[in-house]
Parts: sequence; C-alpha cells; structure tokens
Amino acid sequence: MLRDSQNHRHNEEKQILSVSTLARNARVLLEQKFSNVWVEGEISNFARPRSGHWYFTLKDSNAQIRCAMFANRNRAIKAPVREGLQVMIRGRVSLYEGRGDFQIIVDHLEPAGEGALRAAFEALKTKLAGQGLFESERKRPLPAFPAHIAIITSGTGAALRDVLNVIARRYPALQVTLMPVAVQGPGAEPDILAAFQQLPQLNQSLPIDAVLLTRGGGSLEDLWTFNLESLANVVAACPWPVVSAIGHETDFSITDFVADLRAPTPSAAAELLTAQSEELNNRFVTQQARLSRSISHVLEVHGQQVSHLSARLVDPYSRLRQQQQRVDELEQRLARGLAVQQQAAQRQLAALGHRLHQASPATSIATTRQRLATQQQRLAQATNNALAQKKQQLRNGARTLDVLNPLQTLHRGFAVLTQGGEAVEQMAQVEEGAELKAYMQDGALGVRVLSRHPGEQLLGPALDPSATKPNA
Repeated sequence: MLRDSQNHRHNEEKQILSVSTLARNARVLLEQKFSNVWVEGEISNFARPRSGHWYFTLKDSNAQIRCAMFANRNRAIKAPVREGLQVMIRGRVSLYEGRGDFQIIVDHLEPAGEGALRAAFEALKTKLAGQGLFESERKRPLPAFPAHIAIITSGTGAALRDVLNVIARRYPALQVTLMPVAVQGPGAEPDILAAFQQLPQLNQSLPIDAVLLTRGGGSLEDLWTFNLESLANVVAACPWPVVSAIGHETDFSITDFVADLRAPTPSAAAELLTAQSEELNNRFVTQQARLSRSISHVLEVHGQQVSHLSARLVDPYSRLRQQQQRVDELEQRLARGLAVQQQAAQRQLAALGHRLHQASPATSIATTRQRLATQQQRLAQATNNALAQKKQQLRNGARTLDVLNPLQTLHRGFAVLTQGGEAVEQMAQVEEGAELKAYMQDGALGVRVLSRHPGEQLLGPALDPSATKPNA
C-alpha cells in the first residue's frame, strides 16, 4: 500500500506537455536567447516559391541549418543569390513548430567577402563613439519651416528624384540647391568633401537651414564612401543640421550615426525636412488665437486701471477733472496701442498669408482671408463696446460724486462757518467774541460769537424744512 501511494503521488507531480506546447516553448526560448546573430556559411537547397519568400540551407563542412528570409526583407538584397554562394546572414534563431525544425529567420544577407569591410565598419564605429560623435547631446534639431536646404547627392540618381517629388508635393515653397557629387567609386570621397567645403560660400548668397546627404541603396562596397572617417569628421563639423539618408531602411552607415538626424530612405528625409500645407494652416490658426487672447488681455488690464483710478477719486472737482484727463489719456494710449498691435498683426497675417498662398490652394487662401476679416470686425466691435462701457461707468461715478457734494447741503438751509479761511468743525475751535463768516446758499454773513453752549443741539421745527418758519 505504501508503494502504491508513492507512485500515485509521483504521477501527480509530473508535468505532461503536449507536442505543440513543447515546440512553442522551445521556439520562444531560442528566440529570446539568440535574437540577433551573425552566421557565415554556404547556400544550398535554395528555393523561391511564388510567395516571394526565400528558403535555403546554410552549411559548412560539419553542419547545416535551415534558413527562411521573407519577402519584405529579401527585396532589399540587390546582389544575386544562388547555390554555392558564401554569405553572411543576420537574424534570430527560431523553431518551425509545424515540423519541429531548427531554423534561422534571416533579416539581412550579404556576400561573405564583405566580412572585412564589416569589421572595418565596426572598428571605426567604436572609435568615433569613443570620441563622442554619436552622442545625442550634440545633435541639433531641424528647423520647423526651412526656407532653403542644400542637397549633396548624385545629380542623376533615383534618390534625388524621390526627394524632389516629395518636396514638390508637400512644400513647393522650399528652395533647394543641388550640389552634384559622385556617390560611389574613387571620386566619391573628394567630391563629397569638396561639396561640404563649398557650403559656407553658398550660405553667403542664400542662407542655409539644413543639409541633406543622400543616395540610393546598394551593397556594402557601394555604400563604403559613407563609412569613411574623413566624411564622418566633415559631417560632424558642419555648422548646419545634417540629415543622412543612405541606402534602404536596413542600411546603416557611419554618417547616419554622426549626422544630426538619420532618415531610413531619401523620401523619408524629404518628409522630415518639409511641412505640409495643413501644418501651415494650423500654425496660422494658432497665431490668430494668440493674437485674440493678447488683445483681450490688454483690454482687461486697461479696464482694471481705469476702475482703480476711478475708485481713488476724492475731490469732487479737481480730482474728477484729473481723472477725466487721465481716462482720456489712457483711452488715447489704448487706441494707439490697439492700432499698433492691429497693424503688426495685419502685417504678420499678411506675411503668413503670402507663404500660405505659395503652398496652399486658392480656395484655402480665400477662406482664410474671410476668417481674418470676420475676426477684425469682431475685434473692432469688442473694442467699441469696451470703451462705451468704461465711459458709462465714468459718467455714473461723476453723478454719484455730485450727489455727495457737501455744497449741496447749502440749498437745504444749512450754512458753513469759517474762521480765517478754514472751516469750523467743532465749538472748541472758536472763542467768545471771535468773528466768523457764515456761507449760505445766496451769500455770506459776518457773525460774532456772543456765547458758547456746549452739548446743546438744534431741536424742533428748525430741523424740518416743511415746518412753518417763525416770524422775524
């Protein structure tokens, strides 16, 4: 019984996998462990079915490995691939679960003769990285809206046609200066170095915003000029942002690492250097909104200043005149400021409209002009309404001050006593026998103080303007 119990427990602890699960786990493990490997060998059993994928065996004298290179990768291979060719491949180790076959999924393939060049490439890459030429801190951003770029490339290559087609479609206002050079062969290096040396002279006649260095795809030998140290140094020393677009998306050169920006293809480089008409429209709308907010802020600030100055009015005559003069001055300054800002805004909008006219359809320009006219009309209406409101507030304040004017009390039968030109507010200010002057509604009386009665107040009908006055 004890042995049977132990066997039962041992069976429960077993982890039994299906064939599919084991194959899938093995594939994941291989792909994680060998995600990017280089392997050299001879091609055999090469097959190219109608799908466009490549299937072959990579072998040497002691072993062989199945390989698969799918169509989206093998299209970039320009050199002919055939049985018996000695090649170097880059890819990830995997497992074809359907057959349980160990295989390599190939991302890149090149003739084995390129091995020496590849080693030289890696050595120079390590050297320049140690010098800090690849650091992101030294990379300069591209201008948002370049007006002029210099293109260093072959004058007859497909790369130039691709770049010019993209620029004509996206941003035809961009000025382009072609500096034709050889892009492979013995004359390529001196040609490209000379083109970079001519950039300062070109900049004197037409300021440069960016430089595009580009060429189409090719083998490692074809692209080798762009892996030279002399070219890397001149790209790093260029005073303008440099965009490098060498070969296809899978091709990397030393100039790609040194340049301020690497583009996968010449067409992609042209797209990075240009802005579409929609972007210009969005920029125009943003500037218009910022202008509207700025004008509203100015109106609010000046309105607050007018309110603050009105609250500080004390004297119903002199201070009122001063504040009225101040309001008039602020009104004139506000009008002049608004006029200056409106003129500046109109000039800016006119400049943007001119640039937009060069890059946008005529209907878009007409729509933008109509929107500008509507905004200007709204601005004028808002300005007039704000000024009318402030003037009405000022008139209301003046009427309030006039009601509170102490001189109005003289019309209700009261008098103002003065001594020596100063108002008498308390009885303690005068002595018996003092001569005072009493100002009434229709003139002034000279009076003399006969006696003083502290604490006595005016009572009775004298306080009631409607009461019958006593006979004289």
